[in-house]
Amino acid sequence: MREKRISFGQGKGSLTHNNREFVADNVDVFRTPDNITFVCQPIGEAYDRLFKESTGRYNAKQKRNDRKVHGSYYEHLFGVKPCNTVRTAADKRKSFYEDVVQIGKKEDSGYGTEDFQLVADCLKEYMKGFQNRNPNFYVFNAVLHMDEVTPHLHIDYIPVGHYKRGQDTQNGIAQALKEMGYGKGKQAISRWRAAEVEVLNKICLEHGIKPLAPEKARGTLEIPEYKEKRRQADELALQNAQVEAELGEKREILKVVKEKTAKLTEIDGIETGKTVFGGKITVSQEDWQNVTDLAKKEVATQKQTKKLRKERDEVVRERDELKAKLSAVFSELATYKKKEEDARYFSREKMKKEATRISREDELSRELKKAKAFISACGLSADYQQFRYNSTTRKNVLE
Repeated sequence: MREKRISFGQGKGSLTHNNREFVADNVDVFRTPDNITFVCQPIGEAYDRLFKESTGRYNAKQKRNDRKVHGSYYEHLFGVKPCNTVRTAADKRKSFYEDVVQIGKKEDSGYGTEDFQLVADCLKEYMKGFQNRNPNFYVFNAVLHMDEVTPHLHIDYIPVGHYKRGQDTQNGIAQALKEMGYGKGKQAISRWRAAEVEVLNKICLEHGIKPLAPEKARGTLEIPEYKEKRRQADELALQNAQVEAELGEKREILKVVKEKTAKLTEIDGIETGKTVFGGKITVSQEDWQNVTDLAKKEVATQKQTKKLRKERDEVVRERDELKAKLSAVFSELATYKKKEEDARYFSREKMKKEATRISREDELSRELKKAKAFISACGLSADYQQFRYNSTTRKNVLE
């Protein structure tokens, strides 16, 4: 049975990207017709369908005009007209949420691999049951992208909750999760996500795929450099944890050694006495044996302590080196992410300039057509053609 990693994470929520109104560099436009759109409803229309009647009922109950919802419910929450990117209200409510779901990676499920269509079929089956499983998550946009490296789903939805106070139907993810049976608190979304992953796992198993634990999404998919940096960071973190564990063990051993060393103070308790032959001290055979044993243990302990301290210092040095490497990798990772964001920004600027240039050329083309039509209407077409011929001939002679 094939093993594949499942990715189930929160997306950025860009409807222009999802619906290919904007085409990124990693998109193969020749495969874009293969994308599958399950639903594509304008967000303003979706909000009207969900909340317009509720807003009307709420306003009808209000005696004071300042308590009424003026304009649409969307504008009331987010202060702008409905748009294709996620907006956040003053009370932290988002205009919509997006989940990105993927099975496998480019190495085992990417375009050109044997399982490319298999994982796409699994995702289609998963998406078809999504709305029924989640009645309080109104899906207004859902697309299966087949024109990037690996098939993946973008699911955009508006959480709908029902309330006794205020407007009876509102945008509210906490209430939506509660009504769907996932309880309250910060863990509700985790419980919901775990349940959805379980559904996906079952579908995968039915298609001969053994699903591995989900990976944390990083926002965008399939950038090899990012994954390599992430792998290095994870590897260093694991090494650091191992060194910390070894250091803990050394500390425990040193603690035991100190306890053994403390027993040497028992020598002070041995009874001694002076002999008639001078200042010599006599001890019993048993006490002498105790002193000898303790002295031998002290020598061994000192050697062991010295060895352990050396090992501890070496482990601490290795740990500090690993921490420095880990910090450097995360710093490099942050720089890379910023570089990627800047690259996308300049790409957008370039496209804007190109669009402006094309628009200007179209405008000039229209003006030229109007001028030709005017010349023809005035009966000057022959004179115009002669003028163009003379101009071209003169230019050739000058060259």
